[in-house]
Amino acid sequence: MDVSGLVWAITLVALTAVLLVDLFIIGRRPHEPSVRESSLWVAFYVGLALLFGVGLWLTAGGSVAGQFYTGWLTEYSLSVDNLFVFMIIMARFAVPRQYQQKVLLVGIVLALIMRGGFIALGAALISQFSWVFYIFGAFLIYTAINLARQGESAEDEFQENVLIRWSRRALPISRGYDAARLTTREQGRRMFTPMLIVMIAIGTTDLLFALDSIPAIFGITHEPYLVFTANVFALMGLRQLYFLLGGLLNRLIYLSYGLAVVLGFIGVKLILEALAENSLFFLNGGEPVGWAPHIPIWLSLLAIVGILAVATVASLVKSSRDRRRDLTGAGR
Repeated sequence: MDVSGLVWAITLVALTAVLLVDLFIIGRRPHEPSVRESSLWVAFYVGLALLFGVGLWLTAGGSVAGQFYTGWLTEYSLSVDNLFVFMIIMARFAVPRQYQQKVLLVGIVLALIMRGGFIALGAALISQFSWVFYIFGAFLIYTAINLARQGESAEDEFQENVLIRWSRRALPISRGYDAARLTTREQGRRMFTPMLIVMIAIGTTDLLFALDSIPAIFGITHEPYLVFTANVFALMGLRQLYFLLGGLLNRLIYLSYGLAVVLGFIGVKLILEALAENSLFFLNGGEPVGWAPHIPIWLSLLAIVGILAVATVASLVKSSRDRRRDLTGAGR
């Protein structure tokens, strides 16, 4: 793709405007959104992503649109997995429901900033060193194995890191929240509220998830413009999706397995592409490997949709069976 500076500028201005609207709504009236409000916002953001893909189809062709849709779906699925960890963080630090919107929005803004930096770095590395795909592929396969081993246990996804533990010890933290403020006065002394620790936890979690998601999207498309827009559209509406799904998140018990298969698939795809364009002197004499197949984008899209659909349906069936069994046991 030959994306002009003007197109980049228009895209950035438009997406920033949508984000500012979100900021205005939360800043004006912090609240827990209703199911109807959350549904409308999620539908709006999903529709916006689908419409953007149609625009790409009309202006750049079906292959480019297919890369965007596949990348967006992958990043959206990984973002839903982020919600599990966000939910654990909210519960761990007892964040009041009416202020969770602000925490989520700050988390999304931090994720956008971090992913933007990783996208720029990844694009620069890829343009200079094709062998980077071997590293990306191996990292995704490693991540997939760890995710599969983790299985249904979401509690293991969040552990207080060094920065959080240091902040607890070194900073003066108040005993309770003061609305959504980061600082407050307690007995005449200026102190940080627990909200600061929550923000640190969200930010460091975003950093870890960005390390997984960026190699995954580069396994689908090498175009920085598509990588960036797919990530932005995947993160937009995540705040409303958090409240819309609610308890349903706990029922998606096999999502981690599904995402593990998706990441493993993309990792293998990356390594096969790296072999097909090989230039490392110690592999096949520095020549491309002829037998390495090219996996077309339509096949990648079908595989990812199929894997996620199976994981979702299996999760809902399993949770429904468990719930019926529990009700039956309680009735005896």
